[in-house]
Amino acid sequence: MVRCFTVVAEELHFGRAAVLLHLAQPSLSRHVRRLEGELGVRLFDRTTQGTRLTEAGEAFLPRAEALLRSAAEAAAVVRAVGRPSRVVIGFMTGVIVTPAVRALRGRFPDADVHSRFLGWGELPSALLEHRVDAVVGRLPFPTEGLCVTVLYEEPRVLLMPAAHRLAGKEYVTLDDIADEPVPRFPDPEFSAFWRVDPRPDGRPAPDGPLIRELEDKLELVASGEVVALAPAGAVSKGLRPDVTAVPLEGVDPIPVVVATRAGEENRPLLAAFRACAEDQLTPAD
Repeated sequence: MVRCFTVVAEELHFGRAAVLLHLAQPSLSRHVRRLEGELGVRLFDRTTQGTRLTEAGEAFLPRAEALLRSAAEAAAVVRAVGRPSRVVIGFMTGVIVTPAVRALRGRFPDADVHSRFLGWGELPSALLEHRVDAVVGRLPFPTEGLCVTVLYEEPRVLLMPAAHRLAGKEYVTLDDIADEPVPRFPDPEFSAFWRVDPRPDGRPAPDGPLIRELEDKLELVASGEVVALAPAGAVSKGLRPDVTAVPLEGVDPIPVVVATRAGEENRPLLAAFRACAEDQLTPAD
C-alpha cells in the first residue's frame, strides 16, 4: 500500500500510477483508501482539476519513501548474508569494468558475479540502498559512508557541433569558450564541477538549459545551443556524426574510483574485486 501511495504521489494521476504498478485502477484506488483508513487521514484530494496531495499526504510522503528505502535495504542485507558468494558491480557510461569482472570470476569460479549499469544520479544511492555491492565510477559524487579508492584519472574533453569554429583544433581552453553557454544539472556540486563554475578568473560560467539525461546534452550540443565538458572515456568515436570532441586543457582531470560501503571493504569478494580493479582497469585510449 505504501508503494502505491508513493507512485500516485509522484504521478498525481491514478491512471498513470496504475499502469506503472501493473494494477487495475479500481484496485489501486482500493489500496490507497485502505491506507487512508489505517492512517485515519485523507492523503489525496481528487477533483475535476486532477489529483493533489493533502497536507497530511505531503507530510507522509518523505516518510513513506524512507520506509520503502529501509525495506529495500533490509531485504538486500538479508540476501547478502544468505548469499555471501554473490556480488553486483555497478558501472557508469564509458567506464569499462569487464576486465576486472572477468578476473574476479577467474579467482572465484563458483561466485555469482554480476555487473549493472548505473545512470546519472544513481551514485551513491545504488550502493547505500544495497542495489549494488561495488561501483566503478567518476567523482564527484557524495562519498559519506563509502570506502573509495582512486584507480586512475581521465582528462576532460569539450563536446561541440561538428561545424563549430573550434572543431578540429588540437586542444581548447576555457578562454576559448568564455562566452559559450554550458548546460546545467540538478545537483549543484555536480553542475559546478562539470561547468567549471566559477571559472579560474572568478567569472561565472554562462548558463545553458537545465538537463537530466545524456541524450538531452548531446542534442543541445548538436543543435549549437551549448558546448559541454565530458570525460574522455565517455566519448566514443561513434558518439554521433554531428558532434565532435576536442581535448580541453587547463582543467583538472577526473578521478575514476572503485567504491564500496564503509565497513564492507574487507568482504572477500569485494576486497578481491578492488584488487582486480586496481590491476585491470586503466584509462581508455
